[in-house]
Amino acid sequence: MPYERIKAAKKKAVGSKQTLKAIQKGTAKAVFVARDAEDHVTRPIVDICQAKGIELIWVDSMRKLGAACNIEVGSAAAVILEE
Repeated sequence: MPYERIKAAKKKAVGSKQTLKAIQKGTAKAVFVARDAEDHVTRPIVDICQAKGIELIWVDSMRKLGAACNIEVGSAAAVILEE
């Protein structure tokens, strides 16, 4: 399950803005994007991941992604960071 992978990660960032920052800095190892998030939020993340060849993992739910990252709200995106 992809949720287990993000939950077990030692270093991660949560949220679309933090995910984009990590991708731009070059510290993103794997990016998780929720299918139920709005396209205008996720499209820039998806595009840059594809352009840079970063692993992109789609998950079904913002709520479940947020819970896997130990936050009480949903999250459109999250990233596992290089250690």
